[in-house]
Amino acid sequence: MLFMPQAVWIGHLSFGLVNIPVKLYGATSPRSVRFHQYEAGSGRRIRYRRIAEGSPDHISSPADETLPEPLQREASVEPASEPQVSEALGDPSNDIEVPWEQIVKGFELEPGRVVTVDPEELESIAPERSRELEVEQFVDLRAIDPVHFDKSYYVIPQPGVGAERPYWLLYRAMEAGGKAAVGRFVMRTKEHLAVVRPTEQALMLHTLFYADEIREPKTLWGRWVDEPPEEELRMAHVFLEALAAEWQPARHRDEYRERLLELLHKKVDEALEVPEPEEVTPTTPVVDLLEALRASVEAAKQARGNDQKETG
Repeated sequence: MLFMPQAVWIGHLSFGLVNIPVKLYGATSPRSVRFHQYEAGSGRRIRYRRIAEGSPDHISSPADETLPEPLQREASVEPASEPQVSEALGDPSNDIEVPWEQIVKGFELEPGRVVTVDPEELESIAPERSRELEVEQFVDLRAIDPVHFDKSYYVIPQPGVGAERPYWLLYRAMEAGGKAAVGRFVMRTKEHLAVVRPTEQALMLHTLFYADEIREPKTLWGRWVDEPPEEELRMAHVFLEALAAEWQPARHRDEYRERLLELLHKKVDEALEVPEPEEVTPTTPVVDLLEALRASVEAAKQARGNDQKETG
């Protein structure tokens, strides 16, 4: 059975008074081999914990962590680097994991100064939700430097709603004129600048980097080089022509990935049986519980003493 990928966005591609119901599908499917980390010898999975730097006294018990597991997975982020044990943490055995509900987003304005924002503040400035990709202008496709291209999606007409005919009309007109459509749309709460261009049998959308996100080459080198002599330039041109060929993407394979998969399959007899993780019920640390009990006893004694004074 043919697997149909899930659309990442459903809406309308509009230009002038024409609205074309379309769906966006990811145009690429990276096949990089991804590794997890395991304990050598046992095959137990290595996990990362959310530990706050400094004194852990203010951190609540993991028993307070009440977010559903799917939401926890959605909110998780990949660590930027291998975790380092900070001296400020003290004894790692006293570390307490910070529950999700006590984690906030923050931005470091300058070293040592951090501002935090809550979800409501972010929601107040988020772009208005929209299902419209409105074309702002048509430009020459050749004028767009590929460095601006970010992610790629196929733009496919929605079936059964009469979208095919205006879709194909737009496709043919853009193809004949060598034009690309530039516009904006909102996907996953973020507004994207995008360009739509005709490819083989379908329109393709590329989200674009903004101009201030592109590095200027002159910041990397000054090009203080003399122009090459005519003879060297002619020989270089001959060399380019000798290697000139038609672009065939299928000709270029990820040979490292193929060797890596071959290596992994050869080691199938060495595979470790990964043990099922034991289900552990979170418990309040004994130290915290004892402190709470002591405080409760002292409060009860003080209350009893006050009552005796009032009745005495």
